Amino acid sequence: QAQLVESGGGLVQPGGSLRLSCAVSGMIFRTAFMSWYRQVAGKQRELVASITSAGAANYRDSVKGRFTISRDDVNSMLYLQMNNLQPEDSAVYYCKAPITWGRGTQVTVSS
Repeated sequence: QAQLVESGGGLVQPGGSLRLSCAVSGMIFRTAFMSWYRQVAGKQRELVASITSAGAANYRDSVKGRFTISRDDVNSMLYLQMNNLQPEDSAVYYCKAPITWGRGTQVTVSS
């Protein structure tokens, strides 16, 4: 059974950076399509970024140029580097494998 565990969230000032990590186990990671989502309380969960097994990445428009998704297939890790964070980026961020979700990590951007 696949397990995804996110880490790296926290409180950061506007303009700051965070790097989220997702440790994946119990599945074949290297062939998996992986994604980061985020959700604000009371709103729908939204796709932030995705990456194919070949390393091709896609981003929602609002994070393009600021966020970078990457993967380490040797260690079964997924990352999201987030730069120039803004208050509207505040949310719970979730790592997603094809049919499995992590439990999320809170990101709060506030002065």
